[in-house]
Amino acid sequence: MGRFFSKTCRAAKESPAMSQPKIKRLVGKYEIGRTIGEGTFAKVKFARNSETGEPVAIKILDKEKVLKHKMAEQIKREVATMKLIKHPHVVRLYEVMGSKTKIFIVLEFVTGGELFDKIVNHGRMREDEARRYFQQLINVIDYCHSRGVYHRDLKPENLLLDAHGNLKVSDFGLSALSQQVRDDGLLHTTCGTPNYVAPEVLNDRGYDGATADLWSCGVILFVLLAGYLPFDDSNLMNLYKKISAAEFTCPPWLSFSAMKFITRILDPNPMTPYKPAKAYTTHLGFSYRITIPEILEDQWFKKGYKPPVFVEKEDTNLDDVEAVFKDSEEHHVAEKKEEQPTPMNAFELISMSKGLNLGNLFDEQAFKRETRFTSKCPANEIINKIEEAAKPLGFDVHKKNYKMRLENMKAGRKGNLNISTEIFQVAPSLHMVEVRKAKGDTLEFHKFYKNLSTSLDNVVWKTEEDMQEAK
Repeated sequence: MGRFFSKTCRAAKESPAMSQPKIKRLVGKYEIGRTIGEGTFAKVKFARNSETGEPVAIKILDKEKVLKHKMAEQIKREVATMKLIKHPHVVRLYEVMGSKTKIFIVLEFVTGGELFDKIVNHGRMREDEARRYFQQLINVIDYCHSRGVYHRDLKPENLLLDAHGNLKVSDFGLSALSQQVRDDGLLHTTCGTPNYVAPEVLNDRGYDGATADLWSCGVILFVLLAGYLPFDDSNLMNLYKKISAAEFTCPPWLSFSAMKFITRILDPNPMTPYKPAKAYTTHLGFSYRITIPEILEDQWFKKGYKPPVFVEKEDTNLDDVEAVFKDSEEHHVAEKKEEQPTPMNAFELISMSKGLNLGNLFDEQAFKRETRFTSKCPANEIINKIEEAAKPLGFDVHKKNYKMRLENMKAGRKGNLNISTEIFQVAPSLHMVEVRKAKGDTLEFHKFYKNLSTSLDNVVWKTEEDMQEAK
């Protein structure tokens, strides 16, 4: 939507409450900022360590939901395991805190965006580039699997890049948030977007986390090399059939060794048979999904492979994990209510912009799941205008402080579209409004945003240059 400055909305003075010093929201030693992600069980907030100034991400879980779904023990176990994992390509878990109603998981803040943004912006990768990222991914998978930790939910949103362009896998070990263990003791998953999920997961008869992770890695490698998904269909049942039968075709520009390698990973049979490995090609019935030891010996994979060298520290303390799940009041952290729009400092503003380029901050092409605009209207007026615009489009509106959640009760291609909005104060009479897809289809979100932006024409702040271009 470009940089916006309203031509009719008055540059009104803020109310007395708005001009008072802003209340910082603190959780322990962390100053909480904007929401940078959310799911069914958790929200992720940008935060800063008030003692060191270090930026972090804090995943906030609702204790009531965790207990209701009987996930407390599994989350406790996986959080404790994640504290022990210190791999250069895994997002670090620093500590865990708890209050009366919430669990706070403090994570490393990663600034390089998502790996798949490279595909969106530049198309498919060369084999050498794709191989480097895949080698980093497999190194992570091998390291974590050897310690009994499985991801079970590998997808584009969990593949991040650090400031140096190296892979960072997020939510490793925190998969209990989207998994449920039933009475049979096996993992069962309800997945919203199944394109990356192994056939045995979709069959919902229970599955092994290790082989399921490898299938997802295969889909990721295919996308990196091809620029599109191996399994895709607007009809969900047809999509399930294609995945179950591993019905896909490699693009002609792939090398033969890459095609052969991908075919070994995307084998619908996850179970290694009691047959010699050479039996793989003798009969369809003997085929099975490749294992990590076999991947590490594959000629395509091994080219230029340099495993990272790092030292594991043994001084990890798990006292915070025990305290959170014992739910002892003496260990609760204090929370302060957020009564005014969150003030945004320069670091946060820059961190929202891809590659630290402020020119991208208002470029809707750079943000496929979220976008932003600025306004000189008072915060309450912005909220009222968004509500007036959203209701005719079929959205239920839920408001809390200076945040809104818009829920479309009509199911779309990927379920109900849910939108989150939050207002930040950049200056005394200038606000930035973040509009983010919380759930549903990205294309439907774009369509919604175009309709919304038309309705908010008088709210958005536009430059003289923008107004000239509009004429």
